[in-house]
Amino acid sequence: MSSANNLKKSLLVLALATTLAACSDNDNDPVVEEPVVVEPIVVEPVINEFTITFSNLTAGQPLSPLSVIAFEDEAPWTFGTTASVGLEMLAESGANEEYLSYESALATVSAEGGIGPGETTTVIISVEDQETLNLSFAAMLGNTNDTFTGLSLVDVSSLEVGDSLMSTTVAYDAGTEANTETAETVPGPAASGEGFNEIRDDTADIITMHPGIVSNQDGLSTSALGVEHKFDNPVSKIVITRTQ
Repeated sequence: MSSANNLKKSLLVLALATTLAACSDNDNDPVVEEPVVVEPIVVEPVINEFTITFSNLTAGQPLSPLSVIAFEDEAPWTFGTTASVGLEMLAESGANEEYLSYESALATVSAEGGIGPGETTTVIISVEDQETLNLSFAAMLGNTNDTFTGLSLVDVSSLEVGDSLMSTTVAYDAGTEANTETAETVPGPAASGEGFNEIRDDTADIITMHPGIVSNQDGLSTSALGVEHKFDNPVSKIVITRTQ
């Protein structure tokens, strides 16, 4: 009987030890938690949209396609400074591809075609909302050497949807080409001469107010331009309306 009791006790102790060992192993097993997947918050940008109406106020000057640049701080051109190559090309030929590649631009747009005397065109520019938002405008007067018009900087940051700004513009001399008015150097329909020339032969080489057309009837015998190509300021009108 003693041997049997001892055997039972041994089996009981072995079973208890096995159970404790199992419990101990379970307590030490790491708890594997499923990862929490956090979906990224997508913030849609706020888009501002502006409709620009551009009117040619001259009687005999076709204007090149209006170029519009949206930017924050530094304007693509400024009165009294040297014109960039992009502005030189626009002012001498009306071509605006280089001008619209302005490195600080937030957005750009070009009108589809030129605008004749007395005509009006409309363009739309869309740009992400900015604390500071400016627009700049430029277009060539075709029957000239290097004349352009526009607005260097218009702050539209505070415009609410439906609000409008209106301004007239004057004629500027890009300062990149002498105002010879010859048939060889005026690209517009009055002469159909050369457009852009990388040689800058205007001694000023800065953007100034344009002195106006002289013409072949008022003392410049070599001019390909007549009095019908003369202009007074203002030469255009720009209306900016925030539509979104």
